[in-house]
Amino acid sequence: MSHLALRNLVKVYDKTEVLHSINLDVADGEFVVLVGPSGCGKSTTLRMIAGLEEVTGGEIEIAGRVVNNLEPKDRDIAMVFQNYAIYPHMTVRKNISFGLRSSKMTKAQKDARIDEVAGILGMTDLLARKPAQLSGGQRQRVAIGRAMVRDPAVFLFDEPLSNLDAQLRQQMRLEIKKLHRRVQNTIIFVTHDQVEAMTMADRIVIMKDGHIQQVGTPAEVYHTPANSFVAQFIGAPSMNLLQGVYADGAVTLFNGVTVPMPGRAARAGLPVHLGVRPEDIRPAANGAALLSGTVSVAEPLGPETLIYVDVNGKEIIASGPGKQPPKAGDAIGLGANPADMHLFDAATGEVIA
Repeated sequence: MSHLALRNLVKVYDKTEVLHSINLDVADGEFVVLVGPSGCGKSTTLRMIAGLEEVTGGEIEIAGRVVNNLEPKDRDIAMVFQNYAIYPHMTVRKNISFGLRSSKMTKAQKDARIDEVAGILGMTDLLARKPAQLSGGQRQRVAIGRAMVRDPAVFLFDEPLSNLDAQLRQQMRLEIKKLHRRVQNTIIFVTHDQVEAMTMADRIVIMKDGHIQQVGTPAEVYHTPANSFVAQFIGAPSMNLLQGVYADGAVTLFNGVTVPMPGRAARAGLPVHLGVRPEDIRPAANGAALLSGTVSVAEPLGPETLIYVDVNGKEIIASGPGKQPPKAGDAIGLGANPADMHLFDAATGEVIA
């Protein structure tokens, strides 16, 4: 079993606490992605799991063992870094075999294991090549193969796709997801890219300033964000946040329009943000318009158009038709269903249930 648990994990640098009581349970075979802006603590958390950073407080448990005081080589983990860190003078076979350098396997067993991993990664025909003869995606697969060959309890990926171009990143996301389904090892994957997190993870851990903001499936963090930070960080483009005041089961927006939001656990007169995703706010006739403004930019995407609308000096992003989209300078009304909206406390950012 390769269950991973973080218990009240703390990291302090020069008297500054950068990780604050991180608690997380990762099930055997689960694919978990740590995501957040730069400086949020995701890479520090990963390096502490790997044994590359000292633990200031708390415990790291891998497969039933507390590993705080174990060397990286004794933790039964394998790490794939942002830069491939493969040896240019070695063939693919020798690079992959480097992961077995401390193994007690016989040469025949090692060769069989390398061939097995190369087959899984679709690299059997590349084993005799050197890195200079490989594409960026193939080099990344060599790095993954070197980690896989050890058959570790936990794989740790530290932004492994950030050096690849957009098309190759998309291809490698798919390959890593397929690989996980085949080998079923536990994976902890760090990225700053919320698209990578949404498309690859079984569960996403969203971090900010050394705190976990929310843990959930991609659907949960997208459709039921715990706070306004999660709501705006997950999703591209970001959720619109409209200023308003809550009272008597409704929100009065900054433009004077009232939106019914009954049954919310909020006091009368509470300043709030009403959240609505761009795909849930669309052009509407004047009588049904929630907001009225002027189109500043229209971005055609083929099947739909992103519409940037100036409403009383505030930019709102809406979704419009792919055919015959509005043009810059057009007056436009925007409507949305209150059932698709989210309500957040303006002071704390927390969702109001």
